[in-house]
Parts: sequence; C-alpha cells; structure tokens
Amino acid sequence: MSEKSKKLLTEDWLAVWIGFVVIAIGCVAVLTGWFDFSALKFSTWSVGESAATKAVGLGTQMGTWVFWRKLLVTVLVLGVLFAGGIKLQGGKVGKFIPAFLGLFVLAVVVRLISAEFTLNRYLEWAFWALIVGLLISNTVGVPKWLKPAIRTEYYIKTGLVIMGFSVLFSNIAKFGLYGLGIAWIVTPIVIIFMWWFGTKVLKMDNKPMVITLAAATSVCGTSAAIATGAAAKAKKDDLSIAISISIIFTILMMVFEPMIIRACGMNQLMGGSLIGGTVDSTGAVVLAGNALGPEAEQAAVLVKSIQNILIGFIAFFVAIFFATRVENSGASKVGAGEIWTRFPKFIIGFFVASLVASFIIQPIFGGDQVGAINKVLDQYKNWAFVLAFTSIGLDTNFKEIGKQMQGGKVLWLYVVGQTFNIALTLFAVWFLLSGVVFPVPELALFK
Repeated sequence: MSEKSKKLLTEDWLAVWIGFVVIAIGCVAVLTGWFDFSALKFSTWSVGESAATKAVGLGTQMGTWVFWRKLLVTVLVLGVLFAGGIKLQGGKVGKFIPAFLGLFVLAVVVRLISAEFTLNRYLEWAFWALIVGLLISNTVGVPKWLKPAIRTEYYIKTGLVIMGFSVLFSNIAKFGLYGLGIAWIVTPIVIIFMWWFGTKVLKMDNKPMVITLAAATSVCGTSAAIATGAAAKAKKDDLSIAISISIIFTILMMVFEPMIIRACGMNQLMGGSLIGGTVDSTGAVVLAGNALGPEAEQAAVLVKSIQNILIGFIAFFVAIFFATRVENSGASKVGAGEIWTRFPKFIIGFFVASLVASFIIQPIFGGDQVGAINKVLDQYKNWAFVLAFTSIGLDTNFKEIGKQMQGGKVLWLYVVGQTFNIALTLFAVWFLLSGVVFPVPELALFK
C-alpha cells in the first residue's frame, strides 16, 4: 500500500468514510423507500412492561419482531463498517469482532437502563454509559478480550460526521463570526494564562506538561493534548496525566453543566455556546448540548468545531515556541505541513455532510425528506456515541489516575485554568449572543 493510501486510512479519515457510507445508505433508503434502514430506538418504558414492545411502540407480537430486526440491522451495520475500518488499518478483525459484540451488548444495556421512565427523567443516556463502563473498569476490571473494541475517538468521530448531515450550512454561515469570537479569541487567552499560571505562579518545571494541559483545557481535551504534547515533546506519563484529568472533569462538566445552565434560565443558544467553548471533549459537547435541546446542540457543535480548527495551528506554534524559546536549541524545524497533519480530518467530513444536506438533498427533495433522513441517521449517531462513552468508562481507572497525580500542582493548574476558561467564555457568550450588543442569530433546524 502506498504512503498516500495509508494517509487516507488514518482513524480520522476512516471515521469520515464510515460516516459517509451510513449517510449514503440512509439517503437511498428514505428517498427510494426500497428498504428500512432504521436503527433500534428505545422509547421510555417502566417496570412491568415489555421493554422490547415499548422500544418500538407496537403490539406485543409485532413489536418483538420489529425490535429484534432493528437490533440485528444496527449491530450488523455498525459491526461491519467499524470492523472494515480496522481491517483497512491492518488490525486484527478476528479479535475486534467478538470484542465489538461484547461492547454492543453493554451499549444495549445502557440504552435500556436510560430509557426507564424514572431514570430517563433525571439523567441522559451518556451518563449511564459512563457509569456502566466505570463500574466494570473500577471493580472487576476490563477483560482482555474486550479491549480491542475500546476505541473512543473512532466512534465519536464517526458519530460527528453523521451528525453533520443535520446541521444546515446556513447556520454555519450565520454563526461563523460569533463562533470565531467565542472560540478563537478566548482559546489563545486561556492557553497564555495557564502557561503563565503554571510556570510563574505554580513554578512547574515540567513545561511540556503545562502547555499540554493548557491545550487540552482550552480546545478539546484528548485530541488537543495529543497534538500539542507531540509538538512540545511531552513524555508519555505527562500526556497520560493530562488526558486523565481532562476525562474526569469532562465527565463532571458533561453531566452538571447543562443542569446549572438550565437552573440559571439561560437560553439554548447561549447555553449551547457556553458548553461548546468549555467542555473539553467534542463528543461530550454534543451530548451536553443535546441535554439542553436541539438548538443548544447545534450551537455547541458549531462553537466546538470552529474551536477544533485551532488544533493544528496551536500545535504548529507550540512546536516553534518550544524549539526556539523553551528548548532554546534552534535545531528543530517545523514545516507548514504540520498544520495539515494535526488538523482533525473528521471535521472536514462534518462540513461536507452539512453541504450535501443543505445544497443538494434539501433543494432537490425538500426539507421534509431531509428531516426523514435525519430521523434515521440520528439513531446511528446515538449508537456511535453510546459505544464511545461506554468506552470512556471502560478506559478510565481511578486507581491508575491517582498513582499518576504526582503532587497537587497539575490539578490546581487544571482547576484554575478551567475556571478562568468558563468565566471568559461566559463573558464572550453574553457579549456576542445576549442581544445587548449584537443581533442574535437565529438557527434553523432540520425537522
């Protein structure tokens, strides 16, 4: 296989190709009516009812048949596509398939638990995915055979590409300048503040750790940490600590930030934008925004997507800064191609999907058909995210994280930096979206 072909088979690109395949099949299924491509969806149920029947809202006999058919379609589509991606990367499909089936069973349990009437009223399914994963990881431990399927970023990126089809490109155009103001002005200020606080106030000697944690806090957690850590030549342990802290607080913020925003009476546009600018993980941003409502979800994703574009540029400038100032050797040279290397390619898939929906499918077939397609795609997106957040739980061991926390300075750096990030982002959101200074953009939604 040529080097050029290998570059198109990275995890980012595979997420794009898999997302496009799901979108294409969904479009054909809905527009032609030749077959039913719907994935399994759980409606709310309560104790004493048949979960399978309630899942599809039909009579007992037919409901059970439809339940199992949709379940089979869901696991086959996702299993074949994700396993195909592993095969193209040269991975061991024989080990991935049984592991994926095990992970999918856990995902079904999560969806079933979160659909119970009482539990569903208080916490989103993402929380239960994390809980199930964390309980296994921190009690009996994750069995070795299950580990090949724990690929958080793989599932999240694919889900985001699929989600792109539901985002009107006109919203991106309307929200572009607002998003730039929230993401591109706040983010560099937070990085500079955390660098100053870590090196001057906390007097941390491990400067690669400081800049890695600063990027993870201000941009998008794991992806930014990996890109910036590589540019700063951070050690593996430093990267592990930065990612672990980011994951822990991402879980907390994903669950509690929507609750606090709702309690404060903030509207969906402002609340979603605040989530997009402050919650570290892209997948967590989607889920936290979804907890507030569809407009909040779109605003959150738009802000985070615009913010994610900075990953490559930040890694590029960090590499230059460390090579010329921190290391003071001048030996390392950074080419402009580093920006493209670090750029998260799945964002391209997200925007392309939005363009196709906005400028091809909608004008030709109408908004109602786009809405019908999105009802189908939405469940595949949700299943991808359930797999991702169950994986996060399975991949998070609090004992191991505790061992890596050498002293309290790293934790203080994150807490103070994230507090500053939230305060500054909140001000930017109020300044740009409250309507006091600038007109408020109206985001249309595909119904």
